Amino acid sequence: MTDTLYDETATVAAASVIRAYSTSFGLATNLLGGRVRPHVRNVYALVRVADEIVDGAAEAAGVPLDEQRNVLDALEAETYAAIARGFSANLVVHAFARTARQCGIARVHIEPFFTSMRTDLEQAQHDDASHDDYVYGSAEVVGLMCLQVFVNAGSAAPRDPDPALVSGARRLGAAFQDINFLRDHADDAGRLGRDYLGVDGGAERREQVLARIDADLDAAAATIPLLPADCRVAVATAHGLFASLADRLHRTADLDTRVRVPNPVKAAIAVRAAVAHRTVLPARRPSRRSPA
Repeated sequence: MTDTLYDETATVAAASVIRAYSTSFGLATNLLGGRVRPHVRNVYALVRVADEIVDGAAEAAGVPLDEQRNVLDALEAETYAAIARGFSANLVVHAFARTARQCGIARVHIEPFFTSMRTDLEQAQHDDASHDDYVYGSAEVVGLMCLQVFVNAGSAAPRDPDPALVSGARRLGAAFQDINFLRDHADDAGRLGRDYLGVDGGAERREQVLARIDADLDAAAATIPLLPADCRVAVATAHGLFASLADRLHRTADLDTRVRVPNPVKAAIAVRAAVAHRTVLPARRPSRRSPA
């Protein structure tokens, strides 16, 4: 009974992270079936904690750069150890490790993520090659972790996803990341001194990035019908939210203002996704949080 209580407590702790940090992903995650929803929240929580080590929370606490690296290294090491032994004293790591063990999330998915996070402590300017490497680790493999959950949660033994779904997960993750790079450009450049896309070079470069995003979104959309039924509405909603952000980025040249999707538009996107995939949406409590 104690073990079950600890597992449940870890799951609750992981769920609180996504509620605090993201209205958009929080909305999409709420639309997942119960088979997969807690596992995706567990993935998000670990990713979010690692990101906070390199993106400001640790620095704001006065942690020097070398120590930030040590903290990140320790988190990665504890993640592998928890997966091996089935337990961690860190609740977020414990929740992720349970998901990894059940759904077949392996070191090949996890290591590139931590490599990209480490890159943020070492490199501020990116060319096309380093951008692609960074995006693979920071976003595409996160999509692959979620895909492992979609395919394997509740199964007796993990299996490899269909290659078409692997491609779709990677391209959706890449689109999400590049959209976030564009909408966070002012903060990344001003507060962190980072440039992932080189969009300060002018409108032509910005349009190249948006064209790549559009192609990735289109490719990913084609694979949504191949997903398990209890995942399609959530993924379609997340896709729609980011496609709406991309549309807003197409319509503005001002990268100093972070574009947002208003809450009524988010709700409409979720309804369209539910209609397209013939699913009844669960009732949601009203939220007073500002839109993402």
